[in-house]
Amino acid sequence: MSRTQDCLAVSGDGESWYLTNASPDLRTQLLATPELAPAAGSRESPVRGVVFTSAELDHTLGLLTLREAGSLDVYATATVHKALRSGFPIETTIGSYTQLREHHLAPGTPVELEGGLRVTLTVLSSKRPRYAGTAPSGEWVSACRFDSGSGTRAFVYAPGLAAWTDEFATVIDGADVVALDGTFLTEEEMGPGRPASGMGHLAITEALPFLAGHPGPRYLFTHLNNTNPLVLPDAHEASALAEVNAAVAFDGQLLEL
Repeated sequence: MSRTQDCLAVSGDGESWYLTNASPDLRTQLLATPELAPAAGSRESPVRGVVFTSAELDHTLGLLTLREAGSLDVYATATVHKALRSGFPIETTIGSYTQLREHHLAPGTPVELEGGLRVTLTVLSSKRPRYAGTAPSGEWVSACRFDSGSGTRAFVYAPGLAAWTDEFATVIDGADVVALDGTFLTEEEMGPGRPASGMGHLAITEALPFLAGHPGPRYLFTHLNNTNPLVLPDAHEASALAEVNAAVAFDGQLLEL
């Protein structure tokens, strides 16, 4: 089954949209999503900006696709912004094509977006991208909690969850839907000496007991690696997910809260 790389678009009013990460497959994803197309007779995109959960290449390369935007707001931690202007200077590059507005997100501090949407970041790990080399530890990988500001509806996006912590359990409290790191099904999926946890990912089989202990949200696994059996629609392993109100997210899936 063909899957594009992980990317999310969110909106509070259906008119102003924000990407969460920008995958290398972004052009394909934009063309397949009518909600993200310019209005008839216009070239203006409804995409107002991008929120980054990390500085990994598979989360940032698609930013180049947005270089023709009239302006673009980019939200990330100070650590991620620094990486995208030095080790992998993609922000500097597209800043030569469009007006780029850089917003630093402080963990735990809500930030208002257009369309009545609010985002709050929570740091999950200090796992650096390979290109960052010996860059110091910092706020490298985060989860995003989106809500309407009133708190009546909430969505949590965590495609890079290294471990289930008490802090993360608090982040998902009251959320309607939680999109979780589904990179690997098992801890040893990549073979001896390459555990999922060592690559900054909590394997699905390791996460399921935590989901059972935190009922309430609908859980969707995303960011699947091509070694994960759950990329196949008829995988028998999916039966264990259904027991904890979980499933695998699919391309083009639309969620309305």
